[in-house]
Amino acid sequence: MPTTASTWSDLLPLAATLALVFLLSLAGTGALARLLHRRGILDRPNERSSHSDPTPRGGGLAIVGALLLGWPLLLLWQGGAPPAGLWIIWSGALLLAAISFVDDLVSLGAAPRFAAQIVAVAAGLALLDGPGGGVGPVFQGLLPFWLDRLLAGLAWLWFVNLYNFMDGIDGITGVESAGLGIGIALLFGLGGALLPAGLALLIAAAAVGFLAWNWQPARIFMGDVGSVPLGFLLGWLLLLAAAEGQWAAALILPAYYWCDATITLLRRAARRERVWRAHREHFYQRAVQRGLSHAAVARLIGFVDAGLIVLALLAGRLGPWTALAAAALLVAWLLRRLARGRARQAGAGQHA
Repeated sequence: MPTTASTWSDLLPLAATLALVFLLSLAGTGALARLLHRRGILDRPNERSSHSDPTPRGGGLAIVGALLLGWPLLLLWQGGAPPAGLWIIWSGALLLAAISFVDDLVSLGAAPRFAAQIVAVAAGLALLDGPGGGVGPVFQGLLPFWLDRLLAGLAWLWFVNLYNFMDGIDGITGVESAGLGIGIALLFGLGGALLPAGLALLIAAAAVGFLAWNWQPARIFMGDVGSVPLGFLLGWLLLLAAAEGQWAAALILPAYYWCDATITLLRRAARRERVWRAHREHFYQRAVQRGLSHAAVARLIGFVDAGLIVLALLAGRLGPWTALAAAALLVAWLLRRLARGRARQAGAGQHA
């Protein structure tokens, strides 16, 4: 792991799978929007919301459903025998989607959600070391192996949760998932590892299909059922990249998301607030409060994500620390831009 294809010549099956996943996500999200609205499964505005109208939530079901169907098709068309442990990741995403959807409906509480995340991440870490899936240390051999895997697991858990925290306005997680999927695909694909590249592209295709319904004004929200499994799958691919020596790129690609979420968490902890409570203090939320539209914020994030993809791909030539420094400057510019917002209102927004 990762599996490397021999040539780039047979891309038609991949293109067909991507098209199918995109169409399933697009059509499935539209059907869900109507069904959830009829059933009254709505996200109703409150004082912490960034939207003003009751809107169906749970659109992530279409994303995850399309991905979980596209995954075995890609493995089938890829040919050969893929690492058996890939089904552990598939099953982990399914488990998290199921738990998260129940939580979207009845609010399970933190304990069962976090327990499911620990089980999925622990199984995924075992995959990193399993037969046919063993990869190098995530922290490049700087730590004892047991500590390397422990910190990798904690980082993965944090990524799953921050991905959920950051899903707070129209379009934001669709844009980020598409950007990360494309960036990870280029990272692996240019190195010849076409299977993980294809899996990353499946995420991007599903995200774009959903984004057609979630762009401002959103007609449906993703919900935890989408953001939690997406964080799990993308976090796994980023850990694989780091374990293959692309540690700088793995930090650079999601740099805006982990910077916004981590800085916000630390600021709230310093004020001794209950950091697990819902709030509106992320940089992207403050931008909306100060006049930027949801669409404008999503476009800014997409613009910066494109720059981060370029820096991640150039990390080998520039040197990892130079690329990381450039990424830090780019993200700092975005955070400053979001913190400033805009004086006059840019129109009513909807929540992701």
